[in-house]
Amino acid sequence: MTTFHPDGPASSEAARSTHSRRQFLTQAAAASALVASGALSPLAHAAEPASTKPTRPRIGCLSWNFHSLRAGENPEPAIDIIGGLGFEAIELIVCARDDIQNYWTDAKVDQLKKQLEKNKLEVSQFVLFQPVVEGLSSLDAAERRQSLDYFDIGCRLGKKFGAPLVNIVAPWARELGKGQGYIPRFYEISKPREGQKYHINIAATLDYDRVWEQWITTVKALLERVKAHGLKLSIEHHTHCLIEDANAFLRLCDAVRDPDLGYNLDAGWTLLQREYPPVAIYKVGKRLVNLHMRDIDGMMRSFVPAGEGVMDFQAIADALKAIGFHGCLSLEQDRHQGMDMKAVCARYLELMKKCLG
Repeated sequence: MTTFHPDGPASSEAARSTHSRRQFLTQAAAASALVASGALSPLAHAAEPASTKPTRPRIGCLSWNFHSLRAGENPEPAIDIIGGLGFEAIELIVCARDDIQNYWTDAKVDQLKKQLEKNKLEVSQFVLFQPVVEGLSSLDAAERRQSLDYFDIGCRLGKKFGAPLVNIVAPWARELGKGQGYIPRFYEISKPREGQKYHINIAATLDYDRVWEQWITTVKALLERVKAHGLKLSIEHHTHCLIEDANAFLRLCDAVRDPDLGYNLDAGWTLLQREYPPVAIYKVGKRLVNLHMRDIDGMMRSFVPAGEGVMDFQAIADALKAIGFHGCLSLEQDRHQGMDMKAVCARYLELMKKCLG
């Protein structure tokens, strides 16, 4: 049925236009009031549909739970195992410098990407093991530059895998622990001989202030390289390293002042050093970009199979919810004699699903 307007078609169109303008102005005024009150951002997630936002942190597993950290190792069997267990994410690692030429070729990366896609696994961060970049804490410029070059290669690889983060464990001063192996693991004497003392070798040349100031400059150089690839830097703490805990990381943040510097919290190493992981989470807040999850025994020195120790996974999950963390929590599990790694990883997955809700 046609509705007749006494003023004719032109007047009717004008009335509708006036009504539309009045309705638009009313709606615009209401929206402006919400923006002014802070209830609505003028760019309120316009570029990101609500459906794409993660509802909880993702649960991952490190590839080296299923392979060693020796040169020449490959993650291919681990990818199928971790994907088959139902994890959402994986971390891959370059174990040695020679592996870059011998394993991590463009053809191999393409092959691995197809394998990851088949297993529905994302690479939550790409990792460079300490021997690859060990010269980052050196006071020798040539040694630092070489490690920075290897780091840049790691950034290129991480970008190819779609990883948002490139990760390193903070190095230790090169003047520490000469001849004592992987110094972060040197934190106990399980069965001391009579008269044996806990001792770390310290070179007489150690100038810690100089080492720290150079470390700040080096981290800025790392950030320059990682950002050139559109990624962020994730630094993990370990015993005796230049970053050993959350407080040391925050000291570094104060010196560097770059939002693309993030903290990789390892729950096991945190509690081993008698820092409570949930408190560390609150300390670093939005700087937290990734977690390595471990269980630990009651003496807080052995990383026992996940679910068998005293680590309060629920308290960690609650702290992550409180700070709004939506990154990844990946299990890093030490091997123990007779342990079934697949069973432990499966148990961790179900445990974290329950804790995260």
